[in-house]
Amino acid sequence: MSNEKQIQNKTPKKLRKFDTKVQLLKYKVLREVARHAYNDTLLESFNDIAKVIVKQKTPTMRCCIYKERAIVGERIKIATGGDKKNPNIIEVIDIACDGCPEGGYTVTEDCRGCIAHRCEDVCKRGAITFDEHQKAHIDKDKCVNCGQCAKVCPYTAIANHKRPCERACKIKAISTDEETRAAKIDYSKCISCGACVYQCPFGAIDDKSFILDVINMLKGSDNNNRYKTYAVVAPSISSQFSYAKIGQIIAGIKKIGFYSVVEAALGADMVAYSEAKELAEKGFLTSSCCPAFVNYIHKSFPTMVDKISHNLSPMGAIAKYIKDTDPTAKIVFIGPCTAKKMEIQQEPVKQYVDSVITFEELQAIIDSRDIDVTELEEDVLDNASYFGRIFARSGGLADAVTQALKEQGVPEEEFKLNAVSCDGIEECKKALLKASKNVLPNNFIEGMACVGGCIGGAGCLTHGDKDKRQVDAYGQEAYEKTIKDSIAALEKIGNRKIDE
Repeated sequence: MSNEKQIQNKTPKKLRKFDTKVQLLKYKVLREVARHAYNDTLLESFNDIAKVIVKQKTPTMRCCIYKERAIVGERIKIATGGDKKNPNIIEVIDIACDGCPEGGYTVTEDCRGCIAHRCEDVCKRGAITFDEHQKAHIDKDKCVNCGQCAKVCPYTAIANHKRPCERACKIKAISTDEETRAAKIDYSKCISCGACVYQCPFGAIDDKSFILDVINMLKGSDNNNRYKTYAVVAPSISSQFSYAKIGQIIAGIKKIGFYSVVEAALGADMVAYSEAKELAEKGFLTSSCCPAFVNYIHKSFPTMVDKISHNLSPMGAIAKYIKDTDPTAKIVFIGPCTAKKMEIQQEPVKQYVDSVITFEELQAIIDSRDIDVTELEEDVLDNASYFGRIFARSGGLADAVTQALKEQGVPEEEFKLNAVSCDGIEECKKALLKASKNVLPNNFIEGMACVGGCIGGAGCLTHGDKDKRQVDAYGQEAYEKTIKDSIAALEKIGNRKIDE
């Protein structure tokens, strides 16, 4: 048995690097691409990587090893940047898609042929009929998937069968291609949150990787002599890499070639402070920190665009500060978010952030260099405040803005924060719908597209329930306890005022 298989199958779950074999396969591809990129052998080895990953003579995932290798070949393309003609981050690997059967509501074998016929009574489309045994059937041509029949069935015999990716996509951007039966993404709706990427059990939907850009950037710096490369890490790092200490991961990031590791939470402190000012002045705002949430407003609630905070996201804010201090610097954001890969393509941001990789991709790069981070001495992060670090979980931004208002001395009788923290895009939709109709009682919408906040992002190593207390505990470790102290410390290091 291979060492990788032993690690995946025998290591206690809490110590595993990944929680599914789909993630493990994705990681293997990224790791091999990174290894060859460092060794300048990617072009000549491009076709051999699939054989390295699919070594066995008998298939373990698909009908034959040739299809397995063909799918790995498509994964390699996405790992090296994907379809250059498609500007979107999320792509479907048609050959990997299982062509899930037609979804919608279906009567299962649990139907007892009762005589109450509640399902028929609630169906306004006349889609329910019965056979000679009183078993119910649904006419797909008439059914509109409202789900009323399922709600009233006394035996819960009516089930809603959807593609896993379609079920994961709460904004209904995924459907079925009528010709190929593969999943199809409507990019006019897609917000690049990546929920579908993790939920597809065949790994047929993936996010483009910028891993080659990052490796070329690190190599091109000539050990940071030509220019300095900065890694800006998301505060959700506190919920990742359970097999090692955070300080060892920071040391590992520097060991692969980064000059310095900076907390995005420092940018969060800056954003909280300026966002509190803007909110007090305008009286109502939606947050600007989650790019998927901001994208959702632009695509689905265009009348609310002018309500979005004019601040950059924490990533953009701290990157701007670094580049204003050192214009030659190269900056890579490392976090759990696939939507960040879209954010850096936008005009206000692309001048400050050079590339983005996820925690999954960071793990692949570290391992491609054969670095065992558990053997490294712990390094430290720049100290953001407690409030900057808790941006990683839902509700953290609202807490930080509350603190910022207090530190700025805004009297409650002058302005009192009444925030709604939206945990997931469905809650965001409800709040935005009310706000667009002027019936939302709150004056601040903290929008997080991923359930749980950033700690639930698609680019996380593991996707189980995250303990928000873990994020708060990490925040308590911050040396600077107030937002003002954090900003003052940063200004001292940069020898420049934040608002210059």
